Amino acid sequence: MPARKQTLTRLDNALQRSLRDVREELELPEEFPAEALAEAERLQADPPTADADMTDVPFVTIDPEGSTDLDQALHFERPGDGFVVRYAIADVPAFVEPGGALDTEARERGQTLYAADGRIPLHPASISEDAASLLPEQLRSALVWQFTLNARGEVTETALTRASIRSREQLTYETAQQRIDDGSADESLALLQTIGELRIALEQERGGASLDMPEEQVVEADGRYSIERRVLLPAEQWNAQISLMTGMAAADLMLSVGKGILRTMPAPPADDVQQFRAEAAALGFEWPEGATYGEFLRSAERDTPRSMALLQSARRLFRGAGYTVLDGSQKPEEVIQAAIGAPYAHATAPLRRLVDRYVLGHCLAISAGEPVPEWASAGLDGLPEIMQSTGQRASALERASVDLVEIAVLAGREGEQFEAVVIQQREKDARLQLVDPTTEVTCETAANPGERVTVRLVKADLQTRSLEFAAE
Repeated sequence: MPARKQTLTRLDNALQRSLRDVREELELPEEFPAEALAEAERLQADPPTADADMTDVPFVTIDPEGSTDLDQALHFERPGDGFVVRYAIADVPAFVEPGGALDTEARERGQTLYAADGRIPLHPASISEDAASLLPEQLRSALVWQFTLNARGEVTETALTRASIRSREQLTYETAQQRIDDGSADESLALLQTIGELRIALEQERGGASLDMPEEQVVEADGRYSIERRVLLPAEQWNAQISLMTGMAAADLMLSVGKGILRTMPAPPADDVQQFRAEAAALGFEWPEGATYGEFLRSAERDTPRSMALLQSARRLFRGAGYTVLDGSQKPEEVIQAAIGAPYAHATAPLRRLVDRYVLGHCLAISAGEPVPEWASAGLDGLPEIMQSTGQRASALERASVDLVEIAVLAGREGEQFEAVVIQQREKDARLQLVDPTTEVTCETAANPGERVTVRLVKADLQTRSLEFAAE
């Protein structure tokens, strides 16, 4: 589905001021300390090397257009009935000295933050966009996962090795999708679809579920902002399955020795599933007899206002996610990530997420049959709290950015009427999606989710951050 944009033509200066105010209110970090920058520059000038050599493997990266912090590179083979997957991850553990200035600052930041007026990176650009990034035709140290899969796509062998690699090409999702669709993809890239679809089938078998909300991004071009929403391409979903497979393998490795950190989420309560089933029926969606909520969500449409109402309702099923530390003592009661349907760990985005570095440190040692390094085990202290608090900050920043751009998109159109679809009823108001522009707003209305209504814009004021609609 093509992207839909609402382009701003006015109020850019006011919007930029409002976005700066949000950064200050959330007390977001800005410049890196001088000590951290100096440490990064030293590492950039003398990057780490690896003993193993995989530069003959023609890895490629697949990322959104314009990406420079490239965490993953992949390559697939099909020897006989099964598959070999090589998944290279940026070797961030080799760039961060335990207890050093970069380490200290990364634990303050927790993760890369994304705002309408630019991202706030976890690591300095000299590391995240240069020396550690898996850029094309650059020699890089990487942590390379190698998986042997059977004909069903099930992992039968796992290994993790530090090796030198050289990615051959940086692809966008759109380019990868086009090559696969028109038959011009090489054998490795073409296997992304084959393996991705096999892994999706396995996800369905184990009861996994994916919310797959249409992507919503604030886009800036030439000083002007817009909101872009689009349904994920199949290539993105296939690629996500490779990352999920890796996270599951990382969890299995850590569980095998009882040390590490998992990403967990409880199964939704039966009452929540029953309520969601009733809301889906009210929206006109047919839920096949015997199908799990995961199977139902997977089959539901993604690109209509009615589907947005369904996905909003489904969000209550994906609550309670957290991090569980394995400390070598008794196995915790909760080790499953319910949406995935298996134990899982964050292990594929160390340039952008702090916890991945510690997971990779654990897994590299466990795979080699060696003791977990002290920096990796000691670093788990306080890590769940860091990730939870910085995750909340990231969500607040993203939501505030989108809200401000939505106000700016609608400013000057007070008094106009808009068609909308109710996507969620709340205690005091309802969440609606305007049909054009495709913007989410709130309004008091008695209409039920899925119903189409007409609303009038009363106020769109950036200074007071007010966006007010009235039902007609």
